[in-house]
Amino acid sequence: MKQDFLSEYNAIRAGGVGFYEQKRGLIAVWGKEAVQFLNGLMTNDAAKLEEGGQMRAAFPNVQGRLLATAHVLRRGDKFLFETETATREKIFQNLFRFTFAGDFFVEDLSDSFRYFEIFNWKFQISSPDFIEFNNNFDANVFVPNDTAENFTNELKNENAVGISDELYEVLRIENGVPIYDVDANETTIVPELGIENLISYNKGCYVGQEIIARIHFRGHIAKQLTGLILEAEAARGDELKSLDGKNAGKITSVTFSPRLGKFIALAFVRYDYLAEGTNLKVNEMTGEVKNLPFIK
Repeated sequence: MKQDFLSEYNAIRAGGVGFYEQKRGLIAVWGKEAVQFLNGLMTNDAAKLEEGGQMRAAFPNVQGRLLATAHVLRRGDKFLFETETATREKIFQNLFRFTFAGDFFVEDLSDSFRYFEIFNWKFQISSPDFIEFNNNFDANVFVPNDTAENFTNELKNENAVGISDELYEVLRIENGVPIYDVDANETTIVPELGIENLISYNKGCYVGQEIIARIHFRGHIAKQLTGLILEAEAARGDELKSLDGKNAGKITSVTFSPRLGKFIALAFVRYDYLAEGTNLKVNEMTGEVKNLPFIK
């Protein structure tokens, strides 16, 4: 690895501030019937979200399969949804079709903001116009277009490191963050993501709820996204086998972790092999199942 890459990586992993700008979706929902409509479409309970509160939620289809995941923020009379660019239009269209059915309004705000993911966030938001979604010690911030350059300069003045695409990919896999159309898609049943607090199992009915609830109360998932520590480099799409040759899953993302000194992967692993420490065969080598995230 290049020395400047390792220097930036080590700075972030030592607690230094880094920022990464990317395209993300930002969608606002409001209206007297907003909670009613939202709770019929997503896996978490909008009624329990208080002013300033945040939650994770997924939008499933009728088979309980994944259309999108989102962070949800309650701000005043609005629910704000932060999602990936790949799922922005899916969420918007999924919501917009109900604007004709009641007191329910939807607006796509994505093009009015620039989005920054900030690692080891240590600052106070300096403007009420900023929209911040917290994620442990990191922050996902939407900044109005006309103030984004000033915000970037403020970060640099605080010695924040600009994160490259290459470095971001390493950090997001180490942190166990899946990407839509890479690690998950519409073939993924929502619980297979293994994301904590993504689903409420005691709220009312929603699209796909029957299948998702059945998995939770009557059985278990067939597979789940988890981590894998590898002896050598593998590739996305490589199949996993148990030590006695049975199908055990498939790799979705791979990178080299400087902190661990090993190649690591995100993979869907079948239920029987999900226990941390389980050894699986990948091509001619062995991989070890690791609970996510790789680095806490």
